[in-house]
Amino acid sequence: QVRLVESGGGLVQPGGSLRLSCAASGYAFGSYAMTWYRRAPGKEREPIATISVHGTSTNYAASVKGRFTISRDNAKNTVYLQMNNLKPEDTAVYYCGVLGSWGQGTQVTVSS
Repeated sequence: QVRLVESGGGLVQPGGSLRLSCAASGYAFGSYAMTWYRRAPGKEREPIATISVHGTSTNYAASVKGRFTISRDNAKNTVYLQMNNLKPEDTAVYYCGVLGSWGQGTQVTVSS
């Protein structure tokens, strides 16, 4: 059974940084691409960053490209999202997802 546990969210000022982590278990982590999603207040959940199986290929939504970096450590069954130059519009619950499953999410609030 897929289990995903996100962590690292919090309150940060505009221009600040956070690093999210997603610990995965219950499936062959190293065999699947991983995606970070977010759900902003009043909006649908949207994919924002995807990383290939070995981390050699990444894709980003236009809204985060150049500010966010996705990475993974297959030895630790963990995927990360480094978020720099955060903006108020980045406020959302952030989830990692694979095989149609998501974790409980971690709240990121960007506010002065």
